[in-house]
Amino acid sequence: MEEPEQLATNKLQDMAEGFFWLLPNIGIGLIVLLGFWAGARLLGRTVFFAFKRQHREDLGSLLGSTARWAMILMGALVCATIVFPSVKPSDLLATLGVGSLAVGLAFRDILQNCGLMILYAQPFRIGDQIVSGDYEGTVERVEARTTILKTYDGQRVLIPNSNLYTRGITVRTHFPVRRSQCDVSIGYSDDPGIACEAVLHALAGVEGVKQDPQPDARPWEFGESGVVIRVRWWTDSRRSHVVAAYGSAVGAIRAALQQAQIDLVYPTRMVLFHDQTEETDGDRSRQREGWPAGKKPPAPRPLSQISIARSSTSRTEED
Repeated sequence: MEEPEQLATNKLQDMAEGFFWLLPNIGIGLIVLLGFWAGARLLGRTVFFAFKRQHREDLGSLLGSTARWAMILMGALVCATIVFPSVKPSDLLATLGVGSLAVGLAFRDILQNCGLMILYAQPFRIGDQIVSGDYEGTVERVEARTTILKTYDGQRVLIPNSNLYTRGITVRTHFPVRRSQCDVSIGYSDDPGIACEAVLHALAGVEGVKQDPQPDARPWEFGESGVVIRVRWWTDSRRSHVVAAYGSAVGAIRAALQQAQIDLVYPTRMVLFHDQTEETDGDRSRQREGWPAGKKPPAPRPLSQISIARSSTSRTEED
């Protein structure tokens, strides 16, 4: 019976001899794998440039990457059959099928969130400004699972692609122009027609406000303190243009209405003290809100003559 040391030595010799026997196969397998790797890079670039000609770089990048890795995986399988001749391609395919099922079950959430459908349907493009839920910003990139936004204050937001299907998406820059509006309240004694004419004349000179379609101003409703005029205009759909034009438009509208001597009202409240009304203001002996009934109602007093006496209790507490 051989000693353990002799058995270990024989085993190592067999492994070394087997390795040297496999060296030609390993060399050929590595060459084949290198060829598949080079072909995969060429295939990925071909797919990318094919979609780039159609101005679909984002979709071409995702499909090109998928094709590249699929070809590299195929090369690895071919390399395995060359290095280990006893391994049959059918065994590799069966193993690949079981492995694909396991990967599909383990990463089904990733597959459900794949951005391929977004890139294919193209509801928005790279560089578009969109709103999804509580987030708004510029689309930087669409990946397999997430869409990356850059918010207007310089933050990065990663939105799962599944949320883009379950929630509504507002694409701010889908059309070249976008409408803005603001409400202006003028006094009831002012003429709304003159006010609207002054507003439109002011908007004609505001930089960034489109004249086609033309701005619009019209009386909209009766407000609490005055007549509400709704002013609407069109600008470039990019947020920077919208914000800049909005600020300039508000300033120009205010200056134009002041120059036209239109009263810009603000919320006011009126408080009536009934004992300050005139003696001719109704029946002063009749009970009404804040006014006692009686044959000897108090005489009207100017506000300057009204004094509020503090009770002794309050003085004591203050002391």
